[in-house]
Amino acid sequence: MYQQVSTSDPEEFELPETTSTFSKLETHDTPENGHTSNAEEKPKITDSESEEAQLERIPYPKSVFFIISNEFCERFSYYGMRTILSLYLRDILLYSEGDSTIIYHTFTMLAYFFPLLGAIISDNWLGKFKTILYVSIIYAAGNILLALASAAPLHIPQIPFSLVALFLIAVGTGGIKPCVAAFGGDQFVLPQQELQIATYFSVFYFMINAGSLISTFLTPILREDVHCFGETSCYPLAFAVPGVLMILSVLIFFFGMPLYKIKNPEGNVLVQVVKCIWHGAKKNWKSDKKVDHWLEHSEDKFDRSLIEDIKATLKVMVIYVPLPIFWACYDRQGSGWTFQAARMDGRVGSLTILPDQMQVVNPLLILIFIPLFNYVVYPLCAKINFLKTPLQRMVYGGLLTAIAFAVSACVSLAVEGGDADLPSDGNCQLRIYNPCYNTTLILNVNNSDVNVTSLNPMGYGFAQLELNGHENLEYEVTFDGKNFRNSFNVSEAEGYVLYITKTGFLEIKDDISKPEDGIPKIRTLVYNPKEDINLIFYDGNDEALKFLSSNVSFQSINPGTYKFGDSEYEFNMGGVYTMLAYLNVDGKIAKSKLYEITEHNNLHILWQLPQSFIITMGEILFSITGYEFSYSQAPESMKSVLQAAFLLTSAFGNLIIVIIESAKIFDKQSYDFFLFAGLMVLDMIVFAFMAKNYKYVDNSGNKENKEENDENKSEKKLSKSSEENTKF
Repeated sequence: MYQQVSTSDPEEFELPETTSTFSKLETHDTPENGHTSNAEEKPKITDSESEEAQLERIPYPKSVFFIISNEFCERFSYYGMRTILSLYLRDILLYSEGDSTIIYHTFTMLAYFFPLLGAIISDNWLGKFKTILYVSIIYAAGNILLALASAAPLHIPQIPFSLVALFLIAVGTGGIKPCVAAFGGDQFVLPQQELQIATYFSVFYFMINAGSLISTFLTPILREDVHCFGETSCYPLAFAVPGVLMILSVLIFFFGMPLYKIKNPEGNVLVQVVKCIWHGAKKNWKSDKKVDHWLEHSEDKFDRSLIEDIKATLKVMVIYVPLPIFWACYDRQGSGWTFQAARMDGRVGSLTILPDQMQVVNPLLILIFIPLFNYVVYPLCAKINFLKTPLQRMVYGGLLTAIAFAVSACVSLAVEGGDADLPSDGNCQLRIYNPCYNTTLILNVNNSDVNVTSLNPMGYGFAQLELNGHENLEYEVTFDGKNFRNSFNVSEAEGYVLYITKTGFLEIKDDISKPEDGIPKIRTLVYNPKEDINLIFYDGNDEALKFLSSNVSFQSINPGTYKFGDSEYEFNMGGVYTMLAYLNVDGKIAKSKLYEITEHNNLHILWQLPQSFIITMGEILFSITGYEFSYSQAPESMKSVLQAAFLLTSAFGNLIIVIIESAKIFDKQSYDFFLFAGLMVLDMIVFAFMAKNYKYVDNSGNKENKEENDENKSEKKLSKSSEENTKF
């Protein structure tokens, strides 16, 4: 059986079931004078001395260093890939934010479903070592395929191969999840090495968080700051580095093989539980025999002890029913909150915090909050008789999660306040530009409410016209003593640009929506007396953006200050800009002017910190306490089953996200977050009612409420530990 130990997020790992206290073996005192009564009698060897001698004879297993290194590389690979995944789906594969969210959480759901299969395969057929090795190869293959698919010059069909790669990664990370930590525990001799195994799991936990922290910080930098294959980003490198780490993980694990203590598979209790439940339910449906509990119909094929343990397990699993809503909220940090961050200002002095880098806040806070809660918050709460039971803590953790999403919804409202003013049904928009620096322009739109628009040199004008369906829009322009007459078709809910050139007035379609990736968009409209020439934005002495003067489409430019002609202009995250330029006869820029058509991201990305603080506190109270509750309330034979069931609630939480996003209930992110906040509050009301009626069990043998046996806790643990040592 395996015990689940919580980490900074639901990426939990299973541990071998060991006693949580060390057995105090009986020692024998010598007479008061310190001497034996018989000089010739041999001195007694105490149990403590015997234990110390055993510890001296059992060396620390060197094999665990391979396992710990393997875990660091694997966690680096997983979190590094997942950190940038939502942006890759949206910006490279060109899925909408809604569809990107669906794919992201479908992947996460599978990653939490496959641990069940991994545990069954390991315990019934292959054993832990072969399962880890074979499934890790699948895992590495998925990483390599994803990196290759993201490289456009290879001309690999990006969407199908990327989705296949994600499926392989989900199989890999899920399949090895229940095996790695437990395989490390197998390397120790118990109970003689209980102290050493405790140290091992502490280091193992540290390596998980170290891999997560480093990769969460590094891969967004590789994605954003490195340019490759002519793109302004480099997803192939950002995916390749986690891929290399996963290959290294497989090699490290393989080379440790001569040192491993490998146990044969002993069968999986989960399979027996499923068979017993299925048999009992089937007979209960067909039989008229009255029994105290429907599961007792399984007594003809299964042991009474197994049936009783399953009964106790089902009682706890009922408590799990509301839990998926928490994971539905918690896992939105990697999708919804990342998309939110992309629409915020990440500049801090000369540095820029990237949207996906904000995910590093959670594991950092976890490392800070765990000791803070254990040594400060919980003792203080105990003094005022608050947060004493696990389910109480989980209720308040869930409510904190709801508050975190209410805060994030308010942040989204502020972000949406800076969205572009886009045309809607029943109207269209006109933006008129005069890129000539010495002539006023007069525009007369004949068949609309816009009569005369006068634009000064280097001027900009805006008009919104009521319109249903399509219309032929006629206009007349007076410019430099000349008249131009023309017409063009316009449609409702569309935007258009009119601007003057040397040869006449031109019309183009307009889209001023905010860039989803936060990178500023710039369009340059040129009054050009010559044919096409190259125009350049300079970053110092380096070319930042080069384009033809006839190119009127939007182009991306990294946030910063650039020189254009003799002037300098600043481009901020999320901004949409139009540059007007007038060229001399020699092709040099005589005059230029920049207009910010869509306001840049004004709300700073650090406004996400309050929601991150609150949801991390909620995670401490809910997630970590949940794993402890599952282990303490499980019968000895069912601990791994309950841990697997608790882990599975995360998969169902991600399924809830997929269902809600597929329904496309709201078109604004703020409404979506308010929905999740409301669902979490309602969920915790139900959970609180269930928790109030739950009776804790003491699996050490005391049937009284767990809260009432604190003063005997130490003695009972000692008794249990000694009994298990004897069995060993």
